[in-house]
Amino acid sequence: MALTNLVCVLFLALLGIFMISTQVMAKDAAQYHLDSGRYGPGSLKSYQCPSQCTRRCSQTQYHKPCMFFCQKCCAKCLCVPPGYYGNKAVCPCYNNWKTQQGGPKCP
Repeated sequence: MALTNLVCVLFLALLGIFMISTQVMAKDAAQYHLDSGRYGPGSLKSYQCPSQCTRRCSQTQYHKPCMFFCQKCCAKCLCVPPGYYGNKAVCPCYNNWKTQQGGPKCP
């Protein structure tokens, strides 16, 4: 009987820890993707584009073309997504600007 109670208490404790950690991770992810104060359409001034594009293009092997197109996109959209790759959903203009062939124009 005591062993059964101990197993139940341990199970409930693990379940509680799992639920709390899931909520913390979800909160962090939502804050990162939906932080409209730092990212999103019109979140930058035109003079901020070079530094944001330097950050965005810092880990690519195609630095020159990345910088050229990033600055072109930033000048139009006034937005550069967070991170080095992806995350374009926070900047719809940047995400939706396509080449004539239908590929993404912005890195």
